[in-house]
Amino acid sequence: MELDIKRTVSGDKGVVAVSGEVDVSNADALKEAVAAYLKDGAVSTIEVDLSQVPYIDSTGIGVLVGGLHRAEEAGKRLVATGVQPNVARIFGMLGVDGIIA
Repeated sequence: MELDIKRTVSGDKGVVAVSGEVDVSNADALKEAVAAYLKDGAVSTIEVDLSQVPYIDSTGIGVLVGGLHRAEEAGKRLVATGVQPNVARIFGMLGVDGIIA
C-alpha cells in the first residue's frame, strides 16, 4: 500500500494526515512532513492524523518518537490522533502509547 501524506495548517496547528502503511520503505516521507512543521514558526502543535494508517512498523514509530522529542526541544507539541486498534496495539507493545497517542 502506497503512503500518502497531506499537510494542512489550521490556526497554530500543523496537521500531517497520513494514509497507508508506514514502514521502513517510506518512513522518511513522514519524517520530512513532521520536520517541515518543526521549522514553521507559526505552528505550535503538530497533529499526526493516523486514522487512515492500518499498520506502522518500528521505523515509523521511531520517526514519531524522534519528532516528539524534537518538538519538545523546539517548544512545540506533537500528538498522534485517530490511532487505529492495530496501531495502538503496536504502540502498547513498544511502550510508547502513553507518550505519543
